[in-house]
Amino acid sequence: MPDFVWKGVNFKGVKRKGKLEADNERVVEAHLKRMRITPTQIKPAPKDLFESIKFLQPKVSQQNLITFTGNFSTMFDAGLTLVKCLEILTGQEENKTLKSALKDVLSNVTSGSTFSEGLKKYPKIFDDLYCNLVAAGEEGGILENILQRLAVHIENSARIKAKIKGAMIMPMITVVAGVAVTTLMLYFVIPVFAEMFAGMGATLPLPTRVMVILSDFLRGNIIYIIVCFAVFVFLFRRFRATERGQVIWDRAMLQAPVFGDLQRKGAVAHFTRTLSTMLAAGVPIMDALDITASTAGNKIIEQSVIDTRNAISEGRGIAETMSESGVFPTMVIQMINVGEEAGALETMLGHIADAYDEIVDNAVDALTKAIEPLMFIMLGTLVGGMMMAMYMPMFQIGDLV
Repeated sequence: MPDFVWKGVNFKGVKRKGKLEADNERVVEAHLKRMRITPTQIKPAPKDLFESIKFLQPKVSQQNLITFTGNFSTMFDAGLTLVKCLEILTGQEENKTLKSALKDVLSNVTSGSTFSEGLKKYPKIFDDLYCNLVAAGEEGGILENILQRLAVHIENSARIKAKIKGAMIMPMITVVAGVAVTTLMLYFVIPVFAEMFAGMGATLPLPTRVMVILSDFLRGNIIYIIVCFAVFVFLFRRFRATERGQVIWDRAMLQAPVFGDLQRKGAVAHFTRTLSTMLAAGVPIMDALDITASTAGNKIIEQSVIDTRNAISEGRGIAETMSESGVFPTMVIQMINVGEEAGALETMLGHIADAYDEIVDNAVDALTKAIEPLMFIMLGTLVGGMMMAMYMPMFQIGDLV
């Protein structure tokens, strides 16, 4: 519901003003009259800074969504009405973006729309999977069960994504730190040594000469280097935003050494858990595959799921089509084939998701233990090598004297 600001005079003639959340101005006016206040002005409240400037709006994290969904499920299961649940959760929500969306959803529901229709207005917060599962829950009268499944699904997906990102962040930090340290040394430290060596009158060792040349080049072209880097980042982001660029990037991520296999396992866990959740909720398999493809998060996986859906519409099996894609591991395809033949596909998909969650956990732990010392060794070698190159001429000072 929107907010209104009002001004008025009470029965004692004292001026009053305030802010009230209501469906429309008439509701505000009626409320003020019950308080024995004669309104002199009622108008919609101006949007605050976060609502008026989009990039300042806080993002809705998966943890926000998990908390909202879990609380909603608990309250709805306890017997509270849908509208009452939304009113309570909207009032206590701290994230401004989610709070604003829930206000609008509540307004739509009280106006006669369904809960899922209200959610579909905010695709950046509630994706296709969320909205379609809620719609299935509304139609089947099992909304509380659907919300419980959603909370578990989102939590598991968020945990796997966090694990994979955590494994990749250490090399990224090391690379950034290495580039930063190297740049600072070349720009500030090396020139000091170069001035010292300039009057020695002897030929400097090759590593030292290389460091001095790199330092002179960096100091003389720093502006051009920064501009070129900025242009490269801009063009790369533009290219990656295109359909072709996204496909190339996603394929490269799946084929990358070490991390590609981790990405593939995470994608398999996400795909199988999403499809299992959809089928268990009673969503038809064709619709479930459509939604699973749109939430895959990787264009290669998405295309494979779309091909599977098209093959099923022609009368072929899921496992048969997935084996032709070359994306999914053989073990996954075999387990899906068993699930199809046994008529328990959603159960088998759930088991695959659980198994791959554990596989990803173990792979990330092993990778982290192996990478951390390697990254420190690489960074130490880089900095130590540069310092050694600059101190090598010191050993010649005694001979020169």
